[in-house]
Amino acid sequence: MKEFSIIPNIVQMDSAEEFCRTYQIGKGDLFFVSGHMYERFFKENTEGACVVNYRNYASGEPTDLMVEGIYKDIQGIEYDRVIAIGGGTILDVAKLFALKYVSPVTDLYEQKIETIRDKKLILVPTTCGTGSEVTNISILELTALHTKMGLAKPELYADEAVLIPELLEGLPFHAFATSSIDALIHSIESYTSPKANSFTKIFSIQAMDRILKAYKEIAYEKRELKKDLLGDLLLASTYAGIAFGNAGCAAVHAMSYPLGATYHVPHGEANYAMFTGVYETYQRLEPEGRIKELNSHLAQILECDARDVYTELEKLLDHILTKRRLRDYGVTEEDLDSFTETVMTKQGRLMANNYTELDEQTVKQIYRKLW
Repeated sequence: MKEFSIIPNIVQMDSAEEFCRTYQIGKGDLFFVSGHMYERFFKENTEGACVVNYRNYASGEPTDLMVEGIYKDIQGIEYDRVIAIGGGTILDVAKLFALKYVSPVTDLYEQKIETIRDKKLILVPTTCGTGSEVTNISILELTALHTKMGLAKPELYADEAVLIPELLEGLPFHAFATSSIDALIHSIESYTSPKANSFTKIFSIQAMDRILKAYKEIAYEKRELKKDLLGDLLLASTYAGIAFGNAGCAAVHAMSYPLGATYHVPHGEANYAMFTGVYETYQRLEPEGRIKELNSHLAQILECDARDVYTELEKLLDHILTKRRLRDYGVTEEDLDSFTETVMTKQGRLMANNYTELDEQTVKQIYRKLW
């Protein structure tokens, strides 16, 4: 049986001012936000709330240390609503604080602690990438285990996901690039997932169409990241989140996690490092399945022959974010063995969604080719 659902209510708003007026942030709220975003949009509208500036705890991808640090600092504070404004880092961390039990967070991710939801959760994205606002997944680097892991539970769905394009204005180009490429890969991996169905494919197609259209305009027409373009990309990111939230991501994400955890490569960039290597392998192993539909659709967008889609797609993406070899990040040949072991032993949740089976030898071959 194939299922499809959109759990959070999705709300579109024109401005942060409208959001503050509607949600009346204050006493009883745990409010996650970066210092810059707080000063620019929310400082005058959060009296009485417990404000958590995540940049006081980390500057990069979310980790168990970040969660434990925040957990320690808010002990004794009572709250019944969690509101998070930010990129995937903030949203993924904030989800955990809507649970009754948060710490020890490693035990939570290894499912030694029951996930019980006892607070309302409102998520507001400020990048066009993770789709975290509409998924039930929280990704953390677990430093003790030297890898990233995902916790996927129904209790992690937001009650409301609020889309405000204004909050993306001023997004640095590199952050835009890594986050939007992440969304593109969400849309493609969910399309070829064995869990994909007629509903998820609609959202996958809409997301990849909007993102690639924007990339072509940026690359070839030199369009700037204005509000209308950012709004379209924000919507695409949410579409992709709905798609992969139902159908799942797969080997690209699974293989990117050791790179991100070991060498602190931004998530979307780590995904891009793996993307074409994985899909060219899929193409070689099983060319006549759903990947044939995908290639045909991408060929129309890229205006190329279906046989050349991954070459042409990489040419377009390189206008947005330059692809690097794994050795350029510091990856050693010895790492390839440990990365492969991690993927095969720790990332079963993702590898179960592969378009076609990738065994240990094939995973290592992909890493070596990309190295």
